[in-house]
Amino acid sequence: MPEGEFTPELIEEMRSKRGLKLRVEGHVFNEEATRGAIKRFADGIGDPNPLWRDEEYAKRTRYGCIVAPPSWVFSVLAGIQFGWRGLAGFHSGSDMEFYLPILVNDVIKPEETFLDFEGPKPSEFAGRMVVDYFEDKYFNQRGQLIAKVLRWVIRTERKKAREKGKYKRVELPHQWSEEELRQIEEEVLEAEIRGSEPRFWEDVEIGQELKPVVKGPLGITDNIAFIIGGGAPVKLEAHEVALRKYRKHPAWAFRDPNTYALEPIFAVHYNKEAALAMGLPYPYDVGTQRHSWQIHLLTNWMGDEGWLKRSRAEYRRFVYLSDVIRLTGRVVKKYLDENGEHCVDIETHAFNQRGEDTMPGTATVILPSREDPEEKWPVSMRIKILEGQGGNQDHID
Repeated sequence: MPEGEFTPELIEEMRSKRGLKLRVEGHVFNEEATRGAIKRFADGIGDPNPLWRDEEYAKRTRYGCIVAPPSWVFSVLAGIQFGWRGLAGFHSGSDMEFYLPILVNDVIKPEETFLDFEGPKPSEFAGRMVVDYFEDKYFNQRGQLIAKVLRWVIRTERKKAREKGKYKRVELPHQWSEEELRQIEEEVLEAEIRGSEPRFWEDVEIGQELKPVVKGPLGITDNIAFIIGGGAPVKLEAHEVALRKYRKHPAWAFRDPNTYALEPIFAVHYNKEAALAMGLPYPYDVGTQRHSWQIHLLTNWMGDEGWLKRSRAEYRRFVYLSDVIRLTGRVVKKYLDENGEHCVDIETHAFNQRGEDTMPGTATVILPSREDPEEKWPVSMRIKILEGQGGNQDHID
């Protein structure tokens, strides 16, 4: 793999690119929210909610049709691998705001801006690091802003990461007993989808726990399914198409010493040699994949009448193949926001079997109120704005 360093010249080059609007052509995966595209993404994050996949069910909801899960925007554009030639990049967190729903057959256009970076500064993982900040915006075919995402990406020197070997003592793959695996599978199947039964704001109490969502043991097929759904931040191609790309951009690939094939740097998520070259002991999950699990937890809980206003998550630890993640949440605040909507703030966690919180996060969910007529419920308000039947987007931005 390419071995870059934080040279004064490279740092100055990146400073000159602050505020640059990036070209997204060639980085967009799903553009049209077809029924198949929505279902494949939901399959790839392991979310069986019928609102994302069952036409007859969805027709009976306030949406009137299949709708994409909020995290589906990741399948449109998950971020561009930008700058810092030869350095490793780790997507380390996202702060997402959602304004309007994505209905089946909507066409979504993304924009991305490189905002700024911090560093270089000390890193336990690789000696030094920088943190890049990007802003992604998603618009529908009517030009309405659907969602906005602030992403931060850590960049490090691969050689220094291998030398420090911060995670080399993690025993992988994790060894599970048959009894443990049976228990995990039962927990996976115990997930509850609130669905068509409204969860009213008045019925929620501070301290209320969300029903956990369990993922794992994480396998190669889980990662492949996420990629098939459009979750990869790079386009994966084969044979001549891939070779022409790698000839043009040699730093985007490496030669696998076992198969002799050229593999993309993204192969760290399913190829052990690639992970080792990055200074990690084993293949691991994708940041947006894990964030989508948090959103799965939230949409399960809030039901069809709830609206996810904001979702923030920090990807603190790596989730390796064979790991199990238990996603949990707790209500920490209830209030009316500046628009008079009934909100709850939720604190979320994603613990692995080693007791590490791999993804602390927060979220804001808007719930229907018994005191409001149905046309004032959060989904109704957004459908009206979407269809131009009343209200304006300033109310929810």
